[in-house]
Amino acid sequence: MADRFIATYQVRAEASAIAARAAEIAVEQSVEMPLAAIDAPDILRDIVGQVANIAELAPGRFEVRIALSCATAGADAGQLLNMLFGNTSLHDDVILVDAEFPPAILAAHSGPNFGLHGLRARGKIGRRALTCSAIKPQGLPPAQLATLVHRFALGGLDFVKDDHGLADQTYSPFAARVAACAAAARAAGGTTRYVPSITGTQDAMRQQIRIASDEGIDTVMLAPMIAGLANMAALTREFPSIAFFAHPSLAGAARIAPPLLIGRIFRLLGADAVIFPNHGGRFGYTPSTCRALAEAARGDLAATRPSVPVPAGGMTLARVPEMLDFYGPDVMLLLGGSLLAAHERLTEATAEFTAAVARHEYKEGVLF
Repeated sequence: MADRFIATYQVRAEASAIAARAAEIAVEQSVEMPLAAIDAPDILRDIVGQVANIAELAPGRFEVRIALSCATAGADAGQLLNMLFGNTSLHDDVILVDAEFPPAILAAHSGPNFGLHGLRARGKIGRRALTCSAIKPQGLPPAQLATLVHRFALGGLDFVKDDHGLADQTYSPFAARVAACAAAARAAGGTTRYVPSITGTQDAMRQQIRIASDEGIDTVMLAPMIAGLANMAALTREFPSIAFFAHPSLAGAARIAPPLLIGRIFRLLGADAVIFPNHGGRFGYTPSTCRALAEAARGDLAATRPSVPVPAGGMTLARVPEMLDFYGPDVMLLLGGSLLAAHERLTEATAEFTAAVARHEYKEGVLF
């Protein structure tokens, strides 16, 4: 089915009703009207969704695979998600769990500008895991945020990013914050990259990237579900010399499996690194979800460059060995609040983190 992509759903239904329910989803995700009202044979043949398979997972729960026309998605990232799960996301008996994309879809969305290997090469990082932290809390002025960047950079981090809640607020205007934080990273004398969060309309984000670029910054972060998938895809293509981190804010508001949304779709639309909640932290992701997400981010996807998985969300220095054993070296570890809690020892705590990553010996058979 080179002219179709496959959406896989989990559906709650009685066994006697699942065939009809699957057919309803196929119609809802394609033409959204009674088939009897369609007179054009080519639309019935080429555009209407087709039920490819139904499999029972457990009593009352089924996997339903629907083949959808590539023509209905075109080259628009937002429309692709609309065709995958637009109207059906409003039905609480359905979850979108996976998707299979043919060459036509993959060619329309070329993925990260740099990806895992490109980020390693730019930072001369080698084969160890990458390291990152975040400046917070909201409410601090640019000078204080810049001090945090400088102290993190002295500790040897690869990346220091904005907290995702930082935008263009009165207490920390974007241009002033970027200028101060970029200068602070440079003053540390190492290779730490400061990663500002870009927000607002596409025009505003475009201008923010230009401001950041003028300050020598080559990596930014956005939240795709807030910025808009089409906006993200457009910006990553417009600025091929910029690497993009994708933050998962609002990604849990839809019933879409995280490995698909954060791992594969964000990657496909240009995320060089995908941040997600690690198991055992502040959020409820399971180890299996995290492993599947990491595999989706950096596994084979035609010619699309691999993204760096970035497990985060309440991680501590004590968990670094366990996380590296779980994910292998092709990962970026993000420790935020646990480092900031060191207060006056922030640089020392950061150096302990980077040293722990650098000296780790990976177990046989680890995923990477």
